Amino acid sequence: MAELYPDYFARFYDLIYHQMRDDADSEFYLDQIRQAKGKILEVGVGTGRLFMNALNSNADIYGIDISPSMLDILRVKLSPENQKRISLQNIIDFRLNNKFDLIIAPFRVFMHLIEKVDQLNALNNVYNHLNPGGRFIFDVFVPDLRPLITGLNNVLDFEGEYEPGNRVKRIVSTKPDIINQIINITFRLEWNEGGSNLIREWNTPLRFFFRFELEHLIERSQFKTCRISGDFSGNDLNKDSKEFIIVCQK
Repeated sequence: MAELYPDYFARFYDLIYHQMRDDADSEFYLDQIRQAKGKILEVGVGTGRLFMNALNSNADIYGIDISPSMLDILRVKLSPENQKRISLQNIIDFRLNNKFDLIIAPFRVFMHLIEKVDQLNALNNVYNHLNPGGRFIFDVFVPDLRPLITGLNNVLDFEGEYEPGNRVKRIVSTKPDIINQIINITFRLEWNEGGSNLIREWNTPLRFFFRFELEHLIERSQFKTCRISGDFSGNDLNKDSKEFIIVCQK
């Protein structure tokens, strides 16, 4: 079961991830959205990092997320007529009346599914919400075994000003569980506000995957075809690949 994002994490999400992530995947997913002929669903829509750009480009896009705190931030960005496009639901068991030509789960959404049964249920649920010929695209990282095994200890991975005179920084620590293919991550946020220095910690597990494991998992699902590439440019997997980009077709 995926973990909920706490409100303090959601508060700074846009600041941190627009800087850390947009260059990596935004153009790829927005290009896939532009190519889609019908309705699109973003799973793990969050605060709308991709969703808002797609919507502003007139895409017929919808979104689900399991975190109320993330959706609260997204709702503020949406006009009243577009509020109905997002809902609080889980990839494992969401139910929507629409069928989609494209469903995407960007930025490691699938890695929040720890158990095999949840992974398989998610794939089949997505399949059932696709039109014939529709595609499901998601990404997970290629495991880099050395840092996975040794872990990280209080690594500062972001620091910036969130409003004039006030700064926030994020410190990351990880503890691996190699047998269960889980990275236990601790995010520590530190920020100053109203003359006080605030610190909050959030722990979340992420499941990492290997190539043939992904292929076997998808082959167990209702999807009949999939392609795994090694980057957001569509290149084949090789020894230097950092990403698994998985495209499944109904």
